[in-house]
Amino acid sequence: QVQLVESGGGSVQAGGSLRLSCEASGDTYTSNCMAWFRQVPGKEREGVAAIYVAGGNAFYTDPVKGRFTISEDNDKATVYLQMNGLKPEDTAIYYCAAKGYGCHDFRVASYSDWGQGTQVTVSS
Repeated sequence: QVQLVESGGGSVQAGGSLRLSCEASGDTYTSNCMAWFRQVPGKEREGVAAIYVAGGNAFYTDPVKGRFTISEDNDKATVYLQMNGLKPEDTAIYYCAAKGYGCHDFRVASYSDWGQGTQVTVSS
């Protein structure tokens, strides 16, 4: 099992930036793919970005392409999400997730491990 702890959420104005971090511990050798999802109350959880921790190939969903960048530091077992050009519609709880393979697949059910989430609020 993998434990995931997110940090870095907060409140910013539209156009601002935030950097989220997700530190993994436990059986991290099973987590070849790590990702960020987000969820607004009353709506389904949606994928944001994913990355293979060995090799660094990254995948993004359309709403964040060109604005968000996912990266990883394998030595620190940490994945980051740099969010630039934030919009009010980016407001959500952001979750870190991990699984063994299939980073291109953003189905929530395909991920086995989840963090507790960190709140991101973007004001207009």
